[in-house]
Amino acid sequence: MHVNAQNIRAVSTALSTAFNVRLASTTTLYGRIAMTVPSTTSANEYPRLDDLPGLREWVGDRVFHDLSAGSYTIRNRKFEGSFSVLRDKIEDDQIGLYTPAAQQLGQSAAEFPDILSFNLLKQGDTTRGLDGQNFFDTDHPGFDDKGKEVSVSNYQAGAGPAWFLVDDTRVLKPLVYQTRRPFTLTSLDSLTDENVFKQDKFLYGVDGRCNVGFSMWQLAFMSKAPLTAEDYAAARAAMGSIRRPNGSVIAITPRLLLVPSALESAARMLINGDLVPTTVGGATVAASNPWKGTAEILVVPHLA
Repeated sequence: MHVNAQNIRAVSTALSTAFNVRLASTTTLYGRIAMTVPSTTSANEYPRLDDLPGLREWVGDRVFHDLSAGSYTIRNRKFEGSFSVLRDKIEDDQIGLYTPAAQQLGQSAAEFPDILSFNLLKQGDTTRGLDGQNFFDTDHPGFDDKGKEVSVSNYQAGAGPAWFLVDDTRVLKPLVYQTRRPFTLTSLDSLTDENVFKQDKFLYGVDGRCNVGFSMWQLAFMSKAPLTAEDYAAARAAMGSIRRPNGSVIAITPRLLLVPSALESAARMLINGDLVPTTVGGATVAASNPWKGTAEILVVPHLA
């Protein structure tokens, strides 16, 4: 191939197309646990949305709840991925060898919110959320049926790999994926660019700005206990009993069970099986499975 401006533009267009097609076609998982929020500055401040009490009978004046109190900040971060192509490779018509590199960058850019989101989720027992507690904790400030403040847990201790229950039926999600600038492919491939003149290389790079953070802890539960019918039942019961400040039940529906690959077998037996092991009189017997079909299993390798 003759290396001139026209042919270089064609190469750049081909690589950009390969990147964009893969970016758009890659299946992602983060949307099940994170709501996407656009950002127009270096950081977004989020209110305590879990303080919303729900609706009440309108008696007297309206009661306004200050959502500006207790703000939580998510600062955008910048990420990149880049590669170079020797001019000789283009000259020798070997650009097809680099198309997979552009496709892989497209896939990596699409999957990157998965990596950020699920890595943050599994660190939730040691990372603070909106209420100042660890996102997964045994001592969240909550309320009883009278509206009196009590401690509420969305965490079950143990020594095994973590599994998670999530209510993904609501507008709000447990996490926020904050996007400031989407990932795009840019190039330095003009014949007059310094890198071409000095190094005989054409440069291609992907970059974007984004970050993740926590939202409502009430919508997720983390357990490091064995994934058994008993522990699963306890997690569901804990989520279902969480109340608003006025004492009303939030009516959380934990329909999504997130597991790492190591717990896939246990999850499928629990959610899809007709029978589950049950202890009766000190002996383990097979009993009818009351939890069959109560959740969708999502196996997430990033949770390993």
